[in-house]
Amino acid sequence: MTFGVDDILPVLMFSAHNLLYFWCALMAVLLLYLSVRFKLQQKYFYIVRHGETLLNKEHIKQGQEGSLSEKGKMQALQVGKALVDHHIQKIYTSPYERALETAHLMQESLGCPIQTLDLLRERKNASEVLGKKTDDPEVIQISGLTAYGYHEDTYRYSDEENFVDLFERARDCARFLSRIPENKVVVVTHHAFLQMFLSYLLYRDTLHAEDYVKLSFYNPAENAGITLCVYHPWHGIYSKTKGWEIITYSQPLEFTRAIVTDPTSEKAPVRADS
Repeated sequence: MTFGVDDILPVLMFSAHNLLYFWCALMAVLLLYLSVRFKLQQKYFYIVRHGETLLNKEHIKQGQEGSLSEKGKMQALQVGKALVDHHIQKIYTSPYERALETAHLMQESLGCPIQTLDLLRERKNASEVLGKKTDDPEVIQISGLTAYGYHEDTYRYSDEENFVDLFERARDCARFLSRIPENKVVVVTHHAFLQMFLSYLLYRDTLHAEDYVKLSFYNPAENAGITLCVYHPWHGIYSKTKGWEIITYSQPLEFTRAIVTDPTSEKAPVRADS
């Protein structure tokens, strides 16, 4: 018995289709396994600037020190209550006093563990401005040179953290948070570092000091405001933001429930897609 091409071709096509289906099924199983094995689920980050401090209230430049005012304590409690239904698994916080105090007050409602993370600390100010009012002429001059005015990436006035220092810490923080095992966490941090972290997520290695200055100037971070970010592990291969998405930025407490319940709400207008 002999077989012609017309007889063999359907068999080959059938086998090729079966092989393709098998390959797709195998890849689906492999992706599922990797997602479970390496915890590559989508991650939600509720990033909170600490509550108002006594020194914030007095408009005084602060370092590591600085406890919450009564208003700041109330802000922290309210944010914790607003997030209580969202199954927060852990609070990552800066080790600074005001951030730790905010985290512990939120923990009263959330009931989850707290982990300090030095990467989340505030930008170190030049020693010359610490303890002085923000309207002090020397503070205005130094802040203009180091934070609010355009300058080279490597510029340094004295002993402060400069742009390059802060940029590298934001990069390391993004890498760390993308690898945590939890998929719903609160992150308690500070004004300048929050702005740098988000600037880095948007611009990555193309970010320069002048970009950061513009973004931070036009986007102040409110005490106890919530910024919602989502990390998509599988999008990191092809997205400009390496899988990160900024849903909302520094939303005040009155908008908090709308944000965390429905990111598409009209009360959550700020969105930067990955």
